[in-house]
Amino acid sequence: MTRRHRPRSTQRSSLRVCKARPMDVVDRSTGFPVGASVTLNDLTGYVHPHLARLRVNEPVSWLPSLGGWLVTGRDAALAVLRDADTFTVDDPRFSTARVVGPSMLSTDGDEHARHRMPFAPPFRQAAVRDRFEAWAAGEARRLVTTVVDDSRADLRAVLAGPLAVSVITRALGLVGTDPARVLAWYRAIVAGVEGVNAGRDVGRDTRLAVADLRRAVDRTVGESAGSLLAEVAYEGSLTPDEVFSNTAVLMFGAIETSEGMTANALAHLIGDPSQLAAVAYDRNLVPDAVEESLRMEPAATLVDRYATREVDLLEARIGVGDLVTVSLAGANRDPVVFDDPDRFDVRRPNLHLQLAFVKGPHVCLGLHLARLQTIAAVDAVLDLLPGVRLDDGFEPARGLVFRKPAAVPVTWDPV
Repeated sequence: MTRRHRPRSTQRSSLRVCKARPMDVVDRSTGFPVGASVTLNDLTGYVHPHLARLRVNEPVSWLPSLGGWLVTGRDAALAVLRDADTFTVDDPRFSTARVVGPSMLSTDGDEHARHRMPFAPPFRQAAVRDRFEAWAAGEARRLVTTVVDDSRADLRAVLAGPLAVSVITRALGLVGTDPARVLAWYRAIVAGVEGVNAGRDVGRDTRLAVADLRRAVDRTVGESAGSLLAEVAYEGSLTPDEVFSNTAVLMFGAIETSEGMTANALAHLIGDPSQLAAVAYDRNLVPDAVEESLRMEPAATLVDRYATREVDLLEARIGVGDLVTVSLAGANRDPVVFDDPDRFDVRRPNLHLQLAFVKGPHVCLGLHLARLQTIAAVDAVLDLLPGVRLDDGFEPARGLVFRKPAAVPVTWDPV
C-alpha cells in the first residue's frame, strides 16, 4: 500500500529542518515507494502528474533515478532554498564549476556574496528598466518583423532564442564579438556541463570555447572602461579568473533560462484562446501572463543542493553529503498555495508566490532582465501578429533540468 503523509492542512506546522535524532523518520531503502517508481523519462516528459503524486504521498522523497532526494512541496522547497548552511551548492560535484571555475553559482556564504555583489548593481530593477526597456521592446519588434509577412513561424527559433542572445550580449558589453559568437560559446559550455554530468571529462571543443571567451572577457576589461566587466574588474574584489567564471555562468544562465522562459510564456498564452483574448484586450495583464507561465513551467525546474549535515526534513532523514534536489515545478503547483494549480490563469491573485527564480541567497540575479525581455516578446507578438494561434504539431515543454518546447509553431492572419 502506498504510504500517505498526514493531511496537507497540517503539514505546514510540522515542517522541520533539524539535526537528525531518533524519531519516526522513514528509511530511504524501503520507505519511498512512489519515489522508487519515478524514472528519468517521467521527469523529462510531461512531469506534472508524477510531481503531483510525489507531492501528495512523499513531498520529500528518495529517487533512485536521481541518486538523491527530490523535494516537491512548496514549504519544504523554501526551507531548503533559504538554508545555505545546511543545503549548499559548494560541493565538488557541482558541474558548472568544473567547466568554468568557482563562481556565484557554486559558492555559498561570504564567498558567494564576494562573487555576486560586484555584478549586482546593473541588474537591479531600476537600472534594468533604464537601460533595457526601450531597447528590448525595439529588438523584439525587429525580430518579429522579419517574419510578419510569412503567416507562419517558430517563435522559439525566430524570437525567444535570438532575443535571449542579443540581450546578454548587450548586457555584458563584450568587445569584438556578436550574438553568433556568444551563442557558439554558450552551446560549447552547455555541452561541457552535460558531459561532466554524464561522468565525462571536459571535451576539447568546450576547452577551446572557454579559452576564447576568456580572451574576450580580458579584452573587454582592458579596452572598454564603461562596460559591466571592466567595472567589476576595477572594483577589485574578484580575480581575473573569477571575473571570467562569473561572466560565463551569467551568459549560460541568461541564454538557457531566458529563451525557455519566453518560449514557455508564448506557448502558454497563445495556446489558451480565452486567456490570450483577455490579455490582448487588457495589455496591463501581460506581466501577469508572464508570471503565471513561470509558475506553470519554470524554465529551470530542478535546483541541486548538498546536505552539509544529517537532518530531518518532514519524514525524510537526509545524510551528510546527500544530493537534495528541489523541484521548482512541483513547488509551483502545490495546491496548498495555488488553487486549481494545473490551470493557466493570468488573473491568479497570488502569482508572486511562484518560485521560478528561486528564493534565498541564490535568487536569480537577472530576474528583472528576464521578465522585461519576455514581456517585450509577448507585446511584440500581440502587436504584430493578428489572430496568432498555435500551429499543428506543437508539443509541450520537455527536459529534466531545463524545460521548454522544442518549437513554438504559430500561424496568424495575413497582415
